[in-house]
Amino acid sequence: MSLKVNGLMRVRPNVYLAVLLATGALALSSDRVQASPQLMSEVDTQAATEVSHASFQQWLQDFRQYAAGQGISEATLSKALDGVRYRERVIELDGYQPEFVRPIWEYLDTAVSSTRINNGREKLADHRATAQQMQQRYGVPAEIIVAIWGIESNYGSNFGDFSTLESLATLAYDGRRRDFARGELLAALRIIDQGDIAAEQMKGSWAGAMGHTQFIPSSFEAYAVDGDGDGRRDIWGSIPDVMASTANYLARAGWQTGQPWGVEVRLPEGFDYAQTERRSTAQWRSQGVQARQGELPNFDSAAIVIPAGADGPAFLVGANFRAILRYNNATSYALAVATLGDAIAGREGIQHAWPRDKVPLTRNDVQELQRGLNRLGYPVGGADGVMGPNSRQGLRNFQRDQGLIPDGFATQGLLEQVRSRAE
Repeated sequence: MSLKVNGLMRVRPNVYLAVLLATGALALSSDRVQASPQLMSEVDTQAATEVSHASFQQWLQDFRQYAAGQGISEATLSKALDGVRYRERVIELDGYQPEFVRPIWEYLDTAVSSTRINNGREKLADHRATAQQMQQRYGVPAEIIVAIWGIESNYGSNFGDFSTLESLATLAYDGRRRDFARGELLAALRIIDQGDIAAEQMKGSWAGAMGHTQFIPSSFEAYAVDGDGDGRRDIWGSIPDVMASTANYLARAGWQTGQPWGVEVRLPEGFDYAQTERRSTAQWRSQGVQARQGELPNFDSAAIVIPAGADGPAFLVGANFRAILRYNNATSYALAVATLGDAIAGREGIQHAWPRDKVPLTRNDVQELQRGLNRLGYPVGGADGVMGPNSRQGLRNFQRDQGLIPDGFATQGLLEQVRSRAE
């Protein structure tokens, strides 16, 4: 009746024909078989969905046996996995890739909006004693703890209402990173087994990130803290637990007490933008790097970050910026947390204007740029449409050889130059 392809159940052709006949999607005549394309599409979707759901339940049963072998109690398995559904919406979101790569200034406009700043100040005032307690315990400033909370879930107003168990089970069965999701699902079961949260209360994003500050289950196991002393680590309902867990994460990621995350800087004429190494503040100062306001912080190891190229703002960032990156490894995210924290604390924001006239590249544009750089002898790896470190380095090398500022910032103008030379 059925066969397996790549581990998934597929309907045999004769069974599919029977389904079509049974539903009236096919009409037989003496010399041909006719089908309504619209009805056939509807039946195809219905049949594929039914088969997918059936094989998902078999997969879930196999996983349940595996989890039992890993020490998860039968009581937890029943509470957590009985009734778990395959969520098609999760797979849709997992496969979604926006056409346009959002410029960092547009991201920051939302992430560090005046509304979010004001709400962050209110939240800090409401929970000041708790935030200061965690600052004293872990060495992470109260405003940074609150900023993480604001960026991750808009202070708890939007941490998602997906069942973490259903999301991770669906992704482990049918997602792009199945092994990763499978490990996270097992971690989620351990959390429930230990009594930190009930299965039905384990809610979060479609990707399995949970609670106010969006810990994935393995991060919860590693960093979550019982901040209110009730014996449970509850990042869904306990603000002391949320703040303690966030501060503990950053402290374990290398946060250095008493140091700033970084500072906006002014770079000298002729600055070598191809430099990617970390250097001491003294070494950067010797190259003519200056703080836009005040003095340069005294870092033993710091990098220059230019997220929008030579025409945009520049920052000297130290260990605490790198600690934020451990939470989410994206420069835009770390800069959002850092500058939102500054704003909540009443410090000045970014001074230099963003190059808002630059038209962002689409993912297809980035793929074309990557293919062109590869053809021209500037290897960047696969053309995945993401400007990662290899792509930026290849672009810097191309810019340098063309006598341009090697800032690694992809623009439509650079794409045109690469396109014309790669033809």
